[in-house]
Amino acid sequence: MDWSLSDDTASVVPLLAAFDAAAREGHITHAADRLGVPQSSVSRRIKSLEQVLGVPLFQQVGRGVALTTAGRELHERTESIIRELDEAITTVRSHADPDSGVVRFGFPLTLGPVSVPSLLAEFHRSAPRIRLHLVQAHGQALAQLVREGRLDLAVMIPPPDDLPATILGHQRLLLHVADTHRLAHRKRVDLGELSDEHFIASPPSYHIRKELEKCCAEAGFDPYIAFEISEFDTIRALVAQGLGIALLPTSETATTGVTTLRVTGIADRAIGLAIGTRHPSPAVNRLHTHITAWTHRLSTP
Repeated sequence: MDWSLSDDTASVVPLLAAFDAAAREGHITHAADRLGVPQSSVSRRIKSLEQVLGVPLFQQVGRGVALTTAGRELHERTESIIRELDEAITTVRSHADPDSGVVRFGFPLTLGPVSVPSLLAEFHRSAPRIRLHLVQAHGQALAQLVREGRLDLAVMIPPPDDLPATILGHQRLLLHVADTHRLAHRKRVDLGELSDEHFIASPPSYHIRKELEKCCAEAGFDPYIAFEISEFDTIRALVAQGLGIALLPTSETATTGVTTLRVTGIADRAIGLAIGTRHPSPAVNRLHTHITAWTHRLSTP
């Protein structure tokens, strides 16, 4: 006997996109913006879904919304289904015209001012009808977006073990000091020589911060973090003012007043290109191929 949707399921399916967007955003207005529809449409679809199911799915929390227990169970059971449906539709549509489509691409905060715009400009010249939705964030955030299916591709330094990734090259972390610092005349320094220094570092969730703390612990000391900030250009500016030293990759743009040194005891980090879909569209495959051809430009010598 042929299987068919129940009447309830058939009525629920068109409403799940609004439910999923509101569950992810935690805000009806933000969900409407994400879907490109009026806020009233999202609210109406969620109310219709609640009426069909007979349970409230959201509760008001401040200016936003939060899932109820029933809403959380529904989202846990449907988010992967909605993601796979979206991937299937995107892939099938893209086959009609492999030179068009949308690719959601993420890249880390340590890349961007020069290499990534140049890479994307060249890609756009070869595939002008492929649209790119770009996200720049630190590695942990990018990895989560890939896992959730909200990014198709992401460059991560280093790539996490649980995501399929192509290694593009390696990035070297260097010690950044002010030109007036006692070590500025050196070409290389051992990590153990820095135990009395003040460090300027990124937040604890960033891989560079974790790498700094791990390597310092192996060298026998805990780094003293005098300043903590997420923006790498600001870290370099603070270093230039003599407020501390920092462990960072080489900047793609010149920073006045800062000298960089090699550090013994700090390993290079792998640059990986992770893919977030089991069935990549031709557009995703095309950008993946283009990026891997840029391996030598993404790697820091």
